[in-house]
Amino acid sequence: MTDLTSHPAQAFGADPLQVRDTDHYTDEYVTGFVEKWDELIDWKKRYESEGSFFVDLLKSRRVKSVLDVATGTGFHSVRLLEEGFETVSVDGSPEMLVKAFENGKNYGGHILQVVHADWRWLNRDVHGEFDAVICLGNSFTHLFSERDRRKALAEFYAVLKHDGILILDQRNYDAILDNGFSSKHTYYYCGDAVTAEPEYIDEGLARFRYSFPDHSQFHLNMYPLRKDYVRRLLREVGFQRLETYGDFQDTFAEDEPDFLIHVAEKSYVKSAEDGSTYSAAVTVARDYYNSEDADNFYFTIWGGEDIHIGLYDRPGEEIATASRRTVERMAGTLPLTEASAVLDIGSGYGGAARYLASTYGCRVWCLNLSEVENARNRALNAEQGLTGLIEVVDGSFEDLPFEDNHFDAVWSQDAMLHSGDRVRVLQEVSRVLKPRGDLVFTDPMASDSAGRGALRPILDRLHLESMGSPGFYRRELNRLGVSSLEFEDHTAQVPTHYARVLEETERAEPQLAGSVSDEYLTRMKIGLRHWVEGGHAGNLAWGIFHATF
Repeated sequence: MTDLTSHPAQAFGADPLQVRDTDHYTDEYVTGFVEKWDELIDWKKRYESEGSFFVDLLKSRRVKSVLDVATGTGFHSVRLLEEGFETVSVDGSPEMLVKAFENGKNYGGHILQVVHADWRWLNRDVHGEFDAVICLGNSFTHLFSERDRRKALAEFYAVLKHDGILILDQRNYDAILDNGFSSKHTYYYCGDAVTAEPEYIDEGLARFRYSFPDHSQFHLNMYPLRKDYVRRLLREVGFQRLETYGDFQDTFAEDEPDFLIHVAEKSYVKSAEDGSTYSAAVTVARDYYNSEDADNFYFTIWGGEDIHIGLYDRPGEEIATASRRTVERMAGTLPLTEASAVLDIGSGYGGAARYLASTYGCRVWCLNLSEVENARNRALNAEQGLTGLIEVVDGSFEDLPFEDNHFDAVWSQDAMLHSGDRVRVLQEVSRVLKPRGDLVFTDPMASDSAGRGALRPILDRLHLESMGSPGFYRRELNRLGVSSLEFEDHTAQVPTHYARVLEETERAEPQLAGSVSDEYLTRMKIGLRHWVEGGHAGNLAWGIFHATF
């Protein structure tokens, strides 16, 4: 490493790749590196690229006081002071705080209120409560220990007022780990003559090299945090509602953004009856399935019981018959008895629950986000005398309102694609299953070889940025520690099923008049054709997953 300044050089020892210690970051920000940090940031260009995202976000939450826990050289602290926020500036590096204080005076004559503090003992050194805590600049990745990360987040949570928010950003390490490094060099590190790129990365270390015009180089060793891991930690520390942005956009493809921004709310909502704690993707699905058009269409065309992809034995077979065959095939993979407790997530009109309850005598809980579908479900249960065995619960499968180790089996049919956080859904399923419990589900998926562009017509129709894939579900379920995992591939049924639904839609159009709008039917037929085309092109996948935990 070349360091042309007269200041002390960074010291990583004989093997820099083994430096994976939270406390080492203070030694990495040597004076020479700190003095060059603003060349990397380029305040003017970052101001332009970032725009008013954070300012608008904070003002929309009526924030007045902000604790900037990763002040660095002061870019955001100064920006917030200029916008009238009461700001306290914290950093663990005294060199950074000195530079930040100087920058505050140089950019507008601001006197920063600086505090030297370690996040793990934040409330020892910072007193009072704040409307918002911001932890920006990829700073959270300096924590290498699981215990340190949990302690820091707990300290952030504690210093917030009861309705406060935490804004925490990170590099998109998922994209780097899975696809290799690339950068638009647009939003965060905007200096044209400075490069910031990894020279080594594995699941436990991202070692970045920072090269400057005078040929000096510095390094930072950071922990490559995966997005869903951070989201899980935020929830586990107590944040209930959580949204993630990619490069300041609320919708994004997983591998596109350079940076991810998590916005976590401390306010506690006792119930989600109004959908206030639902993620954006789940809210879109809820509004859709609650609409009169969707309710009348699905109840009429799909037969009202099972609104999912069917297993067809012959051309032109009835949709309801093929759909019930899917239920029977899935049920045959489970060791159900009268003593079994089953949770159906995304239960629709409850056809599967009624089949399971009436066939095996087991108890079934139906969790579903559409109050309209749930009302029909309860009515059908009463008509068939199954109310005592089936309980219908309004809610989201991203935040299951059930205790740990509660169910013998979790069931889901063609529902998880509507989640914006499918990893979270699987984590919740794992949590509520008893030891040796079973998960059986189907989901319309992208094929493992499908390009995102090929799926765009389907994704746009669903207001989604991605779909799961067989490889995705295998990987995530294995990460959760399943003891066995099987996938029964029935991808060929995708174009068959959607072609049958399209046929029935066109046949039934006259009788749907008055109950389903022409606009809805037009868009539905276009969407169904996309599914048929995607299936024939090999871009889609579907089948039955069975995992035992």
